[in-house]
Amino acid sequence: MFNSKALTKIQSVVVIAIIVFASVGGGIAYVLLSGQEQSGETIKIGVCADLDSSFGKSIWQEAVLAAEQVNAEGGVLGRNFTIVAEDDDDESPSVDIATATNAFTKLITVDEADYVIYSGAGGLSLTFQDIAAEHKIILFGDLDAADELTQRVLDNYEKYKYYFRVGIPNATSANDGVTESIRVIRDYTGFNKVAFVYHDPMGHQDDNVARYTDTLLEYGFEVVYTANVPLDTVDFSSYFAVAEASGAEILYSTIAGPAGVSFVKEYYDRQSPMVLWGLISMATRSNFWELTEGKCEHVSSNTYPTVVGYPLTNKTLLFGDAYMERWEEPPTSGAIYDLVRYILPDALKRAGTTETDAVIKALETTSIETSLARRFVFTSSHDIMIGAAGPNRPGEDYFMVCIFQWQNGKLVPVYPKEIKEEAGVTYTYPDWSGPWNK
Repeated sequence: MFNSKALTKIQSVVVIAIIVFASVGGGIAYVLLSGQEQSGETIKIGVCADLDSSFGKSIWQEAVLAAEQVNAEGGVLGRNFTIVAEDDDDESPSVDIATATNAFTKLITVDEADYVIYSGAGGLSLTFQDIAAEHKIILFGDLDAADELTQRVLDNYEKYKYYFRVGIPNATSANDGVTESIRVIRDYTGFNKVAFVYHDPMGHQDDNVARYTDTLLEYGFEVVYTANVPLDTVDFSSYFAVAEASGAEILYSTIAGPAGVSFVKEYYDRQSPMVLWGLISMATRSNFWELTEGKCEHVSSNTYPTVVGYPLTNKTLLFGDAYMERWEEPPTSGAIYDLVRYILPDALKRAGTTETDAVIKALETTSIETSLARRFVFTSSHDIMIGAAGPNRPGEDYFMVCIFQWQNGKLVPVYPKEIKEEAGVTYTYPDWSGPWNK
């Protein structure tokens, strides 16, 4: 028997779905039965995540919404989708390996999922990948950007062909995206001096910033200041003071959680002579304007088009509206929704069967519009084909993370450059004095 921790908060978000509590060896399986009557065998999609935490909850909600929509259209190959889920508690500060792996294995051996989605938040992706390979079950990863996951597909295809990344760019592409975006903001502004102020909760950002620095130096930038900021910081005045004294013109920030509000207010109140670029996780929420009392004007942050409601594809707003109606909150991504709503159904239909090898081959030839990509494609390593992420980027039609700027109380796209131009947007500067006045 395998144990997994029971879901504790997810009941509060159930509106239409029926949750069936099937206790097995102390664990609990969460099964979605769609609003319509189901008959015959269903296709089971497993979700392994920390279901009562932020990322896990959103993954589950995206999968449920997508399955309901697929089923409402008659299902796939004459069968409906059923979502089964196990709580692996992987967003807790100290991940329990036994709890996580037991939850993952239970989805396969007890819940009998045909396909498994896992969050990847707990750093156990390689272990889960090995378990999936042992059971020969297709596994879709969401939040883990490790290059090794898809490199394994190239190095040992027969063993690891079951793995596909769907959620976020791999680490190399993400790093390329950061430095490429800084090159683009230089194109807009002419600014050359960069500072990095960042949170590092996973212990990787120091290494990332070192790589950014090396790359930017090759492109003629000056990196004049870097600061790893403790997560509990609420007063950022000293960091701004040092960055300003260094002569920084571009402040690339990576600020997580509620700290983003005080960070942006400090920027505005001191009229800091730098442009803000990068990632402030709260900055693209619809209520950030109110939270900062409008002090986020001209602040830029990256996120998905689905989060801010920018119509990147014909399906972007459809997803955002449906998610808001179903769960009464804005989406945080859309990647898992796209998988369950479009990518997997498309592959199953083209394969004409649920036989594993046939579905893998069909996934490998995916080329379909989703809410996050005008053309979603897997690379030969089963990674996401990334658009606008590096000097040799394949184009803006592929999966991408954009940067949006607050202008007149609204978020508008300012990166990639092609999307900014397509939207007819101009990058704007603060009203106070800075290098943009020189």
